[in-house]
Amino acid sequence: MFIYLSKKIAIPNSIRLKCVSWNKDQGFIACGGEEGLLKVLKLETQTDDAKLKGLAAPSNLSMNQTLEGHSGAVQVVTWNEQYQKLTTSDQNGLIIVWMLYKGSWYEEMINNRNKSVVRSMSWNADGQKICIVYEDGAVIVGSVDGNRIWGKELKGIQLAHVAWSPDSKILLFGMANGEIHIYDNQGNFIVKMTISCLINVTGAISIAGIHWYPGTEGYIEPDCPCLAVIFDNGRGQIMRYENDENPVLLDTQMNVASIQWNHYGSVLAVAGCQKNISLDKEVNTVQFYTPFGEHLRTLKVPGKQMTAVSWEGGGLRIGLAVDSFIYFANIRPDYKWGYCSNTVVYAYTRPDRLEYSVVFWDTKNNEKFVKYVKSLMSITTCGDFCILATKADDNQPQTLLVSAPGFLPDIEREREKLKGYQNAMKKGPVSSSVGQGTSNGKEDAEPESGNATYVLVLCNSIGTPLDSKYIDIDPLFVTMTKTHVIAASKEAFYTWQYRVAKKLTALEINQVAKTRKEGRERVYHIDDTPTGTTDGTFDFAKAFAFTDFQPLISKATRDPICCITATDKTLIVGRESGLIQRYSLPNVGLLQKYTLNYRAYQLSLNCNSSRLAIIDIAGVLTFLDLESRSSSGDGLAGEQATAAAGDPSKFERKDVWDMKWANDNPDLFAMMEKTRMYVFRNLDPEEPIQTSGYICNFEDLEIKSVLLDEIMKDPERPNKDYLINFEIRSLRDSRALIEKVGIEDASQFIEDNPHPRLWRLLAEAALQKLDLKTAEQAFVRCKDYQGIEFVKRLGNLQSESMKQAEVVAYFGRFEEAERMYLDMDRRDLAISLRMKLGDWFRVLQLLKTGSGDADDALLEQAYNAIGDYFADRQKWVNAVQYYLQGRNQERLAECYYMLEDYDGLERLANSLPENHKLLPDIGQMFVTVGMCEQAVNAYLKCSQPKAAVEACVHLNQWNKAVELAKDHNMKEIGPLLAKYASHLLEKNKRLEAVELYRKAHHFLDAARLMFKIADEEAKKRTRPLRVKKLYVLAALLVENYHEQMKTSQQSKAKGKKSEATSALAGLLEEDASSTDNRIVDNAWRGAEAYHFFLLAQRQLYDGNVDSAMKTALHLRDYEDIIPAVEIYSLLAICSSANRAFGTCSRAFIKLESLESLSPEHRQSYEDLALEIFTKYPPKDNRKSELDSISEGVDGKLPTCIVTGRIISEYQFWMCSTCKHCAMEQDISRHNFCPLCHSTLT
Repeated sequence: MFIYLSKKIAIPNSIRLKCVSWNKDQGFIACGGEEGLLKVLKLETQTDDAKLKGLAAPSNLSMNQTLEGHSGAVQVVTWNEQYQKLTTSDQNGLIIVWMLYKGSWYEEMINNRNKSVVRSMSWNADGQKICIVYEDGAVIVGSVDGNRIWGKELKGIQLAHVAWSPDSKILLFGMANGEIHIYDNQGNFIVKMTISCLINVTGAISIAGIHWYPGTEGYIEPDCPCLAVIFDNGRGQIMRYENDENPVLLDTQMNVASIQWNHYGSVLAVAGCQKNISLDKEVNTVQFYTPFGEHLRTLKVPGKQMTAVSWEGGGLRIGLAVDSFIYFANIRPDYKWGYCSNTVVYAYTRPDRLEYSVVFWDTKNNEKFVKYVKSLMSITTCGDFCILATKADDNQPQTLLVSAPGFLPDIEREREKLKGYQNAMKKGPVSSSVGQGTSNGKEDAEPESGNATYVLVLCNSIGTPLDSKYIDIDPLFVTMTKTHVIAASKEAFYTWQYRVAKKLTALEINQVAKTRKEGRERVYHIDDTPTGTTDGTFDFAKAFAFTDFQPLISKATRDPICCITATDKTLIVGRESGLIQRYSLPNVGLLQKYTLNYRAYQLSLNCNSSRLAIIDIAGVLTFLDLESRSSSGDGLAGEQATAAAGDPSKFERKDVWDMKWANDNPDLFAMMEKTRMYVFRNLDPEEPIQTSGYICNFEDLEIKSVLLDEIMKDPERPNKDYLINFEIRSLRDSRALIEKVGIEDASQFIEDNPHPRLWRLLAEAALQKLDLKTAEQAFVRCKDYQGIEFVKRLGNLQSESMKQAEVVAYFGRFEEAERMYLDMDRRDLAISLRMKLGDWFRVLQLLKTGSGDADDALLEQAYNAIGDYFADRQKWVNAVQYYLQGRNQERLAECYYMLEDYDGLERLANSLPENHKLLPDIGQMFVTVGMCEQAVNAYLKCSQPKAAVEACVHLNQWNKAVELAKDHNMKEIGPLLAKYASHLLEKNKRLEAVELYRKAHHFLDAARLMFKIADEEAKKRTRPLRVKKLYVLAALLVENYHEQMKTSQQSKAKGKKSEATSALAGLLEEDASSTDNRIVDNAWRGAEAYHFFLLAQRQLYDGNVDSAMKTALHLRDYEDIIPAVEIYSLLAICSSANRAFGTCSRAFIKLESLESLSPEHRQSYEDLALEIFTKYPPKDNRKSELDSISEGVDGKLPTCIVTGRIISEYQFWMCSTCKHCAMEQDISRHNFCPLCHSTLT
């Protein structure tokens, strides 16, 4: 940052000021002083010039109101920004709250305890509460509307300061003796603050200021120190929270009067006076520090005694109360920003995010891309790329760049590489040379676990990460060229030759070729003297194994690095002693050392690396010639060259805070001096331009500047008005000469002041007047080959109006050019112009509106181009209309597919001729959405039956696949089916395998697998209904197999044999082919068993015990399917319920004789039988009927599947599917077969 005094306001009658406070939101400045002085001032910029914004705009006092009400010296002034209130207090203890009404300030409330004097007042962060502390220990907390919330007397304590925590839960009370006590927001004591900065300090001390930044604009880093406590002796500490045990310690070595954070919590201003030993007097001084205690700048202020400091809301100015004056100082912050390929890259913090928001603002298209980066340190740009330097997060490396997942693998790879190197370091001593010095690794030279690692991320101009590197040196200073990134800490610098996918010139390719691939990354210590040869290279990939690198970066230097800069062939490193070291690039070798008598702060090399610009810590710009300006050995010629280029040793400018060399002229540069921009040619200045912008680019005699101060006021919405282009004098003069004097005189002026931009200006002016000779000469001078070709083409045209139209088109005035072509009746040229521009809508309009028939090919091209326009924007409906008219079948298919208009896609496939190249693609589209039939038709139409079969297989349409394979004599379907089935079985997807076999019409294989599944389920004692369903499915598959065999025989016979004969042949073929007769012959046996098992239980629970017993008697034939225990247990229950104790007795006898029963179970059955048959004799009541039933269950008579009874009638119903019978009166109540569940016909 840079700071300079800009304005001074005198207080009338030389009344000395005691305090000053700047309202952050509305910009009012309140100052209080002796004799009851209280003034409210307001500085406002008053300008109509759009370029004069921010600090450059003239500021005048728009308000200068004296507030009457205090009689004693006003000692405390504090603002409540949220409610636009000013609270003031004087030496008599009188407190006045002021309010703004119709542009003026009036008293709203008055309070006076008449006991003591107010020492400090503080509003909390939301402006709802104020805490007032009196010297005698009284504390009052009040609300914004004037009500007292609570009060407290702290006995025996003299209070001096008060501060609220950001969340308003804690109050800090500063005592007159220098102690700080922590209280809660209800006035209850918590603990005394530990003051680490006063250890070993003796004598009386007092608190100069306590300021707790409330985080309203976010923090520059996560866990950033924000509570500043500074004492009058210059000692202080900056804490993260109220009881931070590791605060940042400061020693400002001055007598401090006042402190304050800026609005962003990034800079702490400490105001007071410092003893000047040489002059033996005290000088008013303001020191500026970061939250981490790093000293940024010192501002010396005239006057006897400084009493207060206050920041403006935007952080661009500070107000200082000195004697009877208010001094204003302007601040040029060190924004994190850069400029690459028409893109302004800048970073800012937000209160709702821990990361920095990095905005890539494309100023050409006015588009912005936002990335979020944790712990951002700096932004560096060059050409089309930028480098983001960040601290790595050890715990969560993936959160480094939140919105850029594409580069995380690179980050992780680099991180793993780094860990590998660190592990390698632990294994033992290795020695290697670094530069020309060596350092031996030691076994105990392990890197500390707390060592921070840093990341350099290479991004393009829209923020896309292209590459990244983990490094272990703190990148305090970063610069980059078209091929290299150089990062430096205080002791060492690291070079990385980055590679990106871009076209290099032949010169750059040669330069890259000079550097071996393994030498892409190197590290050098600042005290080493590398020679640039191979022995001096430091191979990062090996030496970063830290055997040498760890001692290298930990080896301190007495003369630290303070700044760096580089061009493609030169690297300059500045050191704190004033030493400047010049190295060659790309092979880093120390060429020369220069000694300055001041410390450099910013370095910049011109475009040919011949001259170095140096801005020192005090803002003084000087120059250093690195190469002799003389091109001749003649001494006189050398003197003349030096005189022409200006003598750099005599050049000096003060208050310079930015400078930029021209990219195309080594003697041109622009610099910012306070709020003025100067352009220098050969060290001679042009008249200054009033601006406060930061210089982005200086090229083609034009300076591009960005008003970052204005952008940062609303960083989420950058405005093109904040980007300003300045033309330098020679460009302005040339343009004025061309416009007012003429081309010949202007040509002579440009000859005397040559520059490609001026020649181009002359060429364009000559073209406008059709002076082709001058235009061609000018294009030759600025080496514009396209311009020369254009002039030659113009010379071949006969018509003047045609030439004029071409020139108009050349300058981009296309509407006018088109109008001129049409006036000449050259519609073809107008169409050609629009085609070059890609304006196909206008092309179509011209084709349709012109007289005569339009060219069909051109019309189709226009329709297709418009279709492409809509397709690129995913407006598929619009695209279809134009592709139809343009007969573009390929894009039409794509649009139908994207629209999911499969009917349209099918119509398109049907309309295409056979073997059309688009048909396979359409087939694949149908496959992806599961439309098998349409896919098959498309593949067959282009003679690809194999692809059709593969589509069927992919979509599980195996029957269709088998059919196609047979029709086209393809043999591979059988093995493919078996392979897929075995694959499903391996994964235990047996039901899917059954479905596969069924769809492929391999019914017997499916049935075999289904019976296996049903048997296993039965053994698991699964629900009987599920087991029955599985057996039914298996049996139905067997029925399908029967039907298939019958049909195949009929098709073979082709109608020559009778149906009975073909059916018999089918059965004979079944016998011949079937190896598992049990499955084929007794397909329904399992289904029958579980059907009767379920039926008997249903009848039993319905109370139909006789029918239940008769049904249970049938189960005796199915002991091979249902366990005998279950069958005879059910029969015993049913028969006992039916009081047929004879049958029940036989069931118990069978149960007791089962070998599978355990002794315990058998005993329980015997006990139960004894209990039953001691009460009831084992005899059946209806013996003859039961005997007849038992005799009839030998299978000769059919059984009714509805009731379980034997069917003795001659007429009964038979199911057409499972061939099972039922009584007609019983089945009439059913719509489906009770056994196979097929619909009744």
